[in-house]
Amino acid sequence: MAQLPSIPKGTRDFTPIEVYRREYIINTAKKHFQRYGFMPIETPSFENSDTLLGKYGEEGDRLIFKILNNGEFLKKIDDTILSNKDEQQLTPLISERALRYDLTVPFARYVVQHQNDIAFPFKRYQIQNVWRADRPQKGRFREFTQCDADVVGSDSLLQEVELIKLFDDVYTDLGLKGCTIKINNRKILAGIAQMIGAPDQLIDFTVALDKLDKIGVDKVKEEMIARGISTQALEKLAPVFSLSGTFDEKIEQMKALLHDTSIGLEGIQELEFIKEHLANVPLKNTNLDLDITLARGLNYYTGCIFEVAPPEGISMGSISGGGRYDNLTGIFGLSDVSGVGISFGLDRIYLVLEELQLFPDSVDAGVQVLLINFGAVEARYCMELMFRFRESGIKTELYPDPAKIKKQMTYADKNNIPYVILAGENEIATGKLTLKNMRSGTQQSLTVDELLTLLLQ
Repeated sequence: MAQLPSIPKGTRDFTPIEVYRREYIINTAKKHFQRYGFMPIETPSFENSDTLLGKYGEEGDRLIFKILNNGEFLKKIDDTILSNKDEQQLTPLISERALRYDLTVPFARYVVQHQNDIAFPFKRYQIQNVWRADRPQKGRFREFTQCDADVVGSDSLLQEVELIKLFDDVYTDLGLKGCTIKINNRKILAGIAQMIGAPDQLIDFTVALDKLDKIGVDKVKEEMIARGISTQALEKLAPVFSLSGTFDEKIEQMKALLHDTSIGLEGIQELEFIKEHLANVPLKNTNLDLDITLARGLNYYTGCIFEVAPPEGISMGSISGGGRYDNLTGIFGLSDVSGVGISFGLDRIYLVLEELQLFPDSVDAGVQVLLINFGAVEARYCMELMFRFRESGIKTELYPDPAKIKKQMTYADKNNIPYVILAGENEIATGKLTLKNMRSGTQQSLTVDELLTLLLQ
């Protein structure tokens, strides 16, 4: 027997209902992106490897899917290099391209390449798939969709205020209440690194700290020690791990803790600016919380950073994230172009909406009406009726073959089609067609105009 086909781990097929629901989330986000003045772009699914590598930190680089070169690439490699099995030496020789890890770095590349055609500040949104060689688990896939909104060419903190409001507007529109927008600032983390006497170990510090919600305080401390951060430094971190209170109370505690670090105080001032301006445009259905342990492991962040946690009781990691990156385009040769952006995690948002049963019934609606096929004469009549219904905005289908009625009804039932119209010889002669409600089982005899009126309600 032939072996059944399969798909790679961490990828999925989507049923029609799942696609409808995904499109509902995408269209909701897109509507608000456009209201906020963001314009759409798209970039290739794969980039040159040197565009991606080195932009995400040590852990991110390991998760990049690399694409093998075309042709008999191994024949071009020296046997000594092959026998050494040195991955760092061999990989650039056999792989010059890679699947994109996120949408931000390709966007930075796009900005640099198209800088003469862009009016700054440039606001773009992008909704495309990305790939990460991660360990698949609930809410974490190897292929997934990101919905990004970024602004480049402005260092104004008003952009951060807008993006926080954008989070709130999208989640409000999706009916998702009680999400928490966690905010921190990489400058505060740099100040903490200075405060504990490890300013040169900021990357090691943030990479370990970013795992706090996954592995807990003790494991984070173990990893920091393994990365060379001293036990004396960890003792000074105790107030950070135990920070509590309201947003304003946490700010005051951090001011006292970082009073000797100018960069840390600068980060605190930025958070105060954002909080102050949000007071004039309060959030509707989300909460804003200062999370000093929020690090976001991507190296390109330089200022405010965000993550959105789902409502309490939902077992899921962050469903959105983002932050400011001041130097990303500089890597590609365009300096002094600050950027800030956020990303909605479509796949995780989907799982949360599904768990909370927040998808409207209308989202699952495919074909609304199936016309039963009784034969050539009746099919000709139903064909004209089908296009009239479609022109009126009703999703209508004619069963293609004059199969048994039971088979056609089963087709309607399996495809969740709510109504079936029977237009046989007698119905056509009298002008009264039979409408069957597949959910209740009831039937009505109606004219075409009456059918249109009912179905358009």
